[in-house]
Amino acid sequence: MMAVPMAEGAVQTGDSSTARMRPPAGSRRRRAAALTVGTLVCFAANSLLCRAALRPRLVDAVTFTTVRIASGAVALTLIAVARRRAWPRGGSLAGGLTLFAYAISFSLAYVRIGAGVGALLLFGAVQVTMLGWSLAQGARPRPVEWLGIAVALAGLAWLGLPGATAPDPAGAALMVISGACWGAYSLLGRSGRDPVASNADNFLRALPLVLALSVALAGRAAASGPGILLAAASGALASGGGYSLWYAVVPDLGATRAAAVQLGVPVLAGLGATAFLGERLTPRVAASGAAILAGIALTLRRR
Repeated sequence: MMAVPMAEGAVQTGDSSTARMRPPAGSRRRRAAALTVGTLVCFAANSLLCRAALRPRLVDAVTFTTVRIASGAVALTLIAVARRRAWPRGGSLAGGLTLFAYAISFSLAYVRIGAGVGALLLFGAVQVTMLGWSLAQGARPRPVEWLGIAVALAGLAWLGLPGATAPDPAGAALMVISGACWGAYSLLGRSGRDPVASNADNFLRALPLVLALSVALAGRAAASGPGILLAAASGALASGGGYSLWYAVVPDLGATRAAAVQLGVPVLAGLGATAFLGERLTPRVAASGAAILAGIALTLRRR
């Protein structure tokens, strides 16, 4: 899941000849809709692929993360080089560190919790982190936005309360940490001029970190062919492909709408987990998820 680093309402301008070369509005809308759906499916697939590999122990969490980061680095680098004919730049040491922390916490969490509840926790933690940063920088939300923040936090808190249907506490905590790291990673990348290239650079910077961890824990490694394939699909397709589609559609959506459509990611992940992984949607998860999504939707309302 990637937060939106672009300004709302940015519109490319040009002369009348440029305008005549643009495709019809209906064609642009259909293209934007198709790219948006494809992006959301890719983002939700990350949770499903990870859980599908880790729940039956087809691969251990560290090996999964290593293959995911490596395949994502290869895919994004190839895309960036094909677009710019140059090696990807624009990342940072902090970007590589936060990406590594996000990815390893994400995998370790999915050893313990389901894909649907994990996506809710991840998505909620990302948005809360970014909202918290905005408040720390002096943002002054309107009353309806404060209400949205309160509702979303209440939903997260309810989801984590002890009980028979509560997610594993350690798994839930790891996913919240993962979401916080992803929020920080998104904040670091807000000013990037070429998001695909900067993401590729950050994946390359994270790769030595996860390789070092994999070597250090080599004695605990366990992997199978299907597990490796699922990890590679998560990195190359769901991550590399998803980010590329996302940054192709964000200029058409604008920042506010782009943030709002991300509300569909945990919904798709929950439906996919029920349909493909046999996970049961409990009343607590359904109600908490509805509160989280409704709260975040309130914070994204236009003035």
